[in-house]
Amino acid sequence: MKINDIREKTTEELNSQIYSLKEQLFNLRRKKAVGQLENLSEIKRVRKDIARIYTVLKERELGVK
Repeated sequence: MKINDIREKTTEELNSQIYSLKEQLFNLRRKKAVGQLENLSEIKRVRKDIARIYTVLKERELGVK
């Protein structure tokens, strides 16, 4: 997910996307624990997407452009 795509979305959309990404991260971690996860880089990608969204939300809160 690109940072410019994230910045175009509304705060409500970002909050719902964080929720779905956290669910996805939980499922990936569960699959990893039982040995069903084939692509371990998916966990890293989801974590970085969550961090990007939190960064944009914090920027909006502080009024940074």
